[in-house]
Amino acid sequence: MKLLIVVLGLALAVTAEEPIFRDYHLEIGIPERARIDAAEAAADFDGSRIIGGQVSALGANPHLAGLQITLFNGQRSVCGASLISNTRLVTAAHCWRTTTSPARSVTVILGSVNYNSGGVRITTNNVVTHPLYTVFDLRNDVAVIRINHVNFNNNIRPVALATGSNQYVGVTAVVAGFGRTSDSSSVSSVARHVSLQVIDNETCARSYRDARLPSILCTSNSGGRSPCGGDSGGPLAVGNTLIGIANFVSARGCAAAPAAFARVTYFASWLSSQ
Repeated sequence: MKLLIVVLGLALAVTAEEPIFRDYHLEIGIPERARIDAAEAAADFDGSRIIGGQVSALGANPHLAGLQITLFNGQRSVCGASLISNTRLVTAAHCWRTTTSPARSVTVILGSVNYNSGGVRITTNNVVTHPLYTVFDLRNDVAVIRINHVNFNNNIRPVALATGSNQYVGVTAVVAGFGRTSDSSSVSSVARHVSLQVIDNETCARSYRDARLPSILCTSNSGGRSPCGGDSGGPLAVGNTLIGIANFVSARGCAAAPAAFARVTYFASWLSSQ
């Protein structure tokens, strides 16, 4: 039951054992956007060819946003985000700025399970990356997207930011997005989600050295379940509480090692202040 979220291919620094991608848009986002557009052209919206995870019903993850990203070079990329207020979303900083492929604008997709149709779509270039975000080692990989006011309804609702000292180890959380369903599968353009168990940072550090940082949260790859290519920046939530922002997985494959997320409790104060 593989999911799809973002093979947020980036990481924070050179890992201990697992390789990770270094330029999200060039290595992940651009080809995944092309796959999604091809899936729409094939009219594969019924989910019948989706290999893993679970197709999301409209309103199942009302905080989930798809991001259609236009780069300065004219190419297009894809990411995910989470709605936290009428005018704010949170995502990964590498969805906006990488070493070689900065973004020019982003269209936020809300209230739709189809990436290329339906829902509310708002285009903006008002994105604030964390002041300590570094494109070379990808630390502090979080950002806030500012949009015009959007009204809430059954399909568009904000998620609360996790605060406090809870490490969430052993807790089952839901990750959602629009990306690949496996390393080798084709991509449909419908949203999907999967449940993953949060693991402790020391266990995660067996795969990624920087997982010992308090700013990182990891989930188990048990059973071959994991985020995958196309939805960096998307949500990891427990109920209506956002605990993680999708950051990276192994370059060897979506479920080859744990998936890593920006720990929301670590960044909650800064995210709220934006």
